[in-house]
Amino acid sequence: MSDPIRVGLIRCDTHGAYYAALCARHDPLRLQQPLPPDRPGRYSWQHGGAHFYFYTHYADPRQMSVDFVEGFRLARVWDEDRAAAECLAAVFADEPEVCDDFAAVSDDVDLVFVADCNGDGSDHLELARPGLEKGVATFVDKPLALTGADARALIRLADAHGAPLTSISILRALPKAELFARRLGEVGEVQFGSVQGGGTAMAGHVHAASLALGLFGNGVESVRAMGETELQMVHLGYGDRADRPRRGVALNCDVGAVWHCAFHASAYGPQGAIHSPPLSDWDFPFGAAAILRIVKEMVQTRRSPAIIGDMLEAVAICEAAREAQATGEPVKL
Repeated sequence: MSDPIRVGLIRCDTHGAYYAALCARHDPLRLQQPLPPDRPGRYSWQHGGAHFYFYTHYADPRQMSVDFVEGFRLARVWDEDRAAAECLAAVFADEPEVCDDFAAVSDDVDLVFVADCNGDGSDHLELARPGLEKGVATFVDKPLALTGADARALIRLADAHGAPLTSISILRALPKAELFARRLGEVGEVQFGSVQGGGTAMAGHVHAASLALGLFGNGVESVRAMGETELQMVHLGYGDRADRPRRGVALNCDVGAVWHCAFHASAYGPQGAIHSPPLSDWDFPFGAAAILRIVKEMVQTRRSPAIIGDMLEAVAICEAAREAQATGEPVKL
């Protein structure tokens, strides 16, 4: 058996705990209650948020009910809130080292994992740089970056130092979304598509863009933004491509409160319409596990997976949407 992949985790937020618990040995009961209910914590996982969707057997909170991806070991962790990093380290069986600065996370590891649950990606180039410069394989949580310029800088940095790199939205890798995509032929030639959910902040908006690319295809040519609130509705145009929805795809992101962070997708064509089931927190662990399997192969082969191209396009879509919102004009990609 090969040695486990040593992981250095940058940012111990809810996504950091979420991904780590899907691939590294931990104490389920500590994950269920890292902190007492009356003790404040910085992140939701510190009061059981990362345990809730992973352990749904009501009679045994130690029995995981979602995919677990073998072959990883959490070796180093860092967070700007050291107490949060120490809290996370105490949950994991291999007692990861708590680092004083994020640059040290990439020392003596096989993979750097930059986690980001609610951020906009504006610090990802800074956080990923030390590991990439050391040639360490790196996963950057969504979005790869806030801007296309930073995203391309990350790609160039990885290429310059021979460091495999990827960034994937959970919605892009969601098995239930893939099942829905197989049904598109039911409507005949898809004329129009829609994705609902995610909110208008970059952390959620990029998921909607990524889901749209996974369902309806990449190669977006133009982006419009409209609605009564910022980025309430974003329209993606594919031009005259015969293999893409001729009337484009709408991202309806400002939808208010939703059930367990659910997204919904629809497709319309001459033979009717189809609608996805909710794509929600109950499904997301399986998308995260799919991502971890892609990352595992990336580390083993030392090759960046092609799917990073979808994240580059998703970042470009989101950046174009902000520009379209500001100018009131469509933006060409």
